[in-house]
Amino acid sequence: MELEKLDFAKPVEGVTAFSTTRGQVDRRNPYSGVNLCDYVGDDALRVLDARLTLAMQLGVDLDNLVMPRQTHSCRVAVIDEHFRSLDIDQQEAALEGVDALVTSLPGVVIGVNTADCVPMALVDGQAGIIAVAHAGWRGTAGRIAAKVVDGMCRQGARADRIQVAMGPSICQACFEVGDEVVDAFRKAGFALDAIVERNAATGKAHIDLRAANRAALVAAGIKADNIITSQHCSRCDHERFFSARRLGINSGRTFTGIYRE
Repeated sequence: MELEKLDFAKPVEGVTAFSTTRGQVDRRNPYSGVNLCDYVGDDALRVLDARLTLAMQLGVDLDNLVMPRQTHSCRVAVIDEHFRSLDIDQQEAALEGVDALVTSLPGVVIGVNTADCVPMALVDGQAGIIAVAHAGWRGTAGRIAAKVVDGMCRQGARADRIQVAMGPSICQACFEVGDEVVDAFRKAGFALDAIVERNAATGKAHIDLRAANRAALVAAGIKADNIITSQHCSRCDHERFFSARRLGINSGRTFTGIYRE
């Protein structure tokens, strides 16, 4: 399995962040080749095989590969020893409707699944706190970026030490939205001139989700120099990363994870 390594502004010893790539693609199958998400209509055995392959590649047990069932919420869950003590049904219930995870446990890979939305991996190396978040337009407007930073700080991190790496996501040119989406960002207090452009030919609005999340992170106390953004557009490069806008919602997802040895 080929992984796209995500770099932080300053390397953090013992911490690795990455996004999966699709690998060998069958254009007739929108789930090919590597999909770890189990609630988007893919064959369950193929998903399990992908998860097992990733776990073996990273050298962790399958139980240490943790991902939520995302719903474009702004909920943040902490993966701690209490969570680890729950049975599988209780763990699944705790991860339902969650779009960001925080942990200080070593050897646990936390991650989110995206197909155009912005995945973010976060770390405070000094505190040993890592996190991951999924930010679609709803989560971005709801400032999930700030909420995951707050979740990290509640565990002992400090905002001015946190570094952020954004994984592959849809670029502004590809992300056409309706005016109701623009209104949602306006009501949320975002500076629209910094994140919205109009297509001169169509008059349609295009939002820069990466810039919006960067602004939310800076407002939450993250140093601008500590934020690195992937330049891969999932829709432009849909044969390397999954794109719901290109492939439809019944397609695979790119997994973005982070773990601490």
